[in-house]
Amino acid sequence: MTNRPHLYSASRGKQFRLVKFFAYASFLVLIAFSFPFSVVISQQAKDILMKSYENYALLIGENLNHQVFQNFVLPIVRRYGKVKLREKEQFEWMDQVVKNTVHSFKINLVNIYDVGKGIIAYSTDQSLVGQDVPESLGYKKAVKGEHFSGLVSTWDDFLGIGLEIPGGEKKLRTFIPFVGIDPFTGDKGPLLGVFELIQDLTEEYRSIVNFQYLVFGLSASIMALIFVALLLIVHKAENILAQRAEEQRKLEAQLNQSERLAALGQMCAGVSHEIRNPLGIIRSTAELLASMTTSTESQKKLSSMIIEESGRLNDIVTEFLDFARPQTPNLQEVNLDEILRKNLQFLLPQIEKEQVSVRHNLEGLSFRIKADPQMLYRAFLNILANALQAMEQTKKMLSIELSDANDHYLITIQDSGCGIKRENLDKIFNPFFSTKDKGSGLGLSIVRNIIESHNGTIEIESTEGMGTAVKMKLPKLLQD
Repeated sequence: MTNRPHLYSASRGKQFRLVKFFAYASFLVLIAFSFPFSVVISQQAKDILMKSYENYALLIGENLNHQVFQNFVLPIVRRYGKVKLREKEQFEWMDQVVKNTVHSFKINLVNIYDVGKGIIAYSTDQSLVGQDVPESLGYKKAVKGEHFSGLVSTWDDFLGIGLEIPGGEKKLRTFIPFVGIDPFTGDKGPLLGVFELIQDLTEEYRSIVNFQYLVFGLSASIMALIFVALLLIVHKAENILAQRAEEQRKLEAQLNQSERLAALGQMCAGVSHEIRNPLGIIRSTAELLASMTTSTESQKKLSSMIIEESGRLNDIVTEFLDFARPQTPNLQEVNLDEILRKNLQFLLPQIEKEQVSVRHNLEGLSFRIKADPQMLYRAFLNILANALQAMEQTKKMLSIELSDANDHYLITIQDSGCGIKRENLDKIFNPFFSTKDKGSGLGLSIVRNIIESHNGTIEIESTEGMGTAVKMKLPKLLQD
């Protein structure tokens, strides 16, 4: 049976480690999912942005194709017979048509490629006119009659983990085939060139990137808060588990102690009865010898010594029996402060002899409880006697304080004696443990039995060389 608490504690420990593992694992899983979640959301926003501006560029490109063909190519061919953008008049005409078409739209640059010559025939940036056509994928697709859009960045700001560094310029390049249009049917004719439209998406793209970081930051913050909450729960569980383990340990220790004390009590009771009977015969025989007229002075002196020592031995046997068979309290209404005052009155000669300074707050109090006055008197007397014996220095102080603490009364008896060694504090209530040369070592064990028989508790606080404080709690009302 004594192994069950250990098995219980081990089981609870395994459960706690499982909960702790769950907390850390949950945090890692949440972080692992929050990062792809923010990346996916921001990527979808980027795709939507790209698609919308690509469609926007295609619409502008179709309108530009129509306006240039109708308002430039056809009039130029009718007037000059051939398009020659190198001529200033034709270039200015083209420039006016293009700018009138795109001026209200967010287009940064328009290039028109001459497919036959492989050069830039027209550009809103005149410094680019005449340069060779870059053989890009978009240009090749446009030559085949397909449109193409791609994002161009001024530097490589991709981190490689789904996040980008805010900054730099983002431009959308769209290649659209420039074809002739039948003015009567609207059918598309042969390829005349390639339009390249460049849109600056820096601000829009920066907003998307910032949104991505915002989503990731919020997700990480939420996950961190959840993790902190999990840690608090785990910490609370750890404290509860530690508290229950400590309670279980104390209960186990009390159970073992009770078993040992029960066995020890039975032994003490048997031994005490066996000693008391012959002890009584010894005492009565010594008294008889002392009372005989034929006894010499030496015999009478020896008889008195036997009587005295047998009396002391009888007191020890009585303590053994009190420990082995604790009395049942004879409960009655008594004044707790009155019992303490009687203890002080009884010890007054010793207090005055040893010049002990006593301080108490018993005057004017009337703390009534249900208790056995004789048993409490004996318990308090034992503690006060120990306190007086512990004070050997010149400054001897004894303090008795009685206070009302909610549902119980607190009695504190404190001395300025030599104190108790740390290693002895856990042993002082053990039967037969004593640091004195005389005594049975049962005094404090009996005191604890008396206090606990009144549903009270007793604690001892002590520092070696600085004195000892005994704190006892007794309930205000006991049930019969």
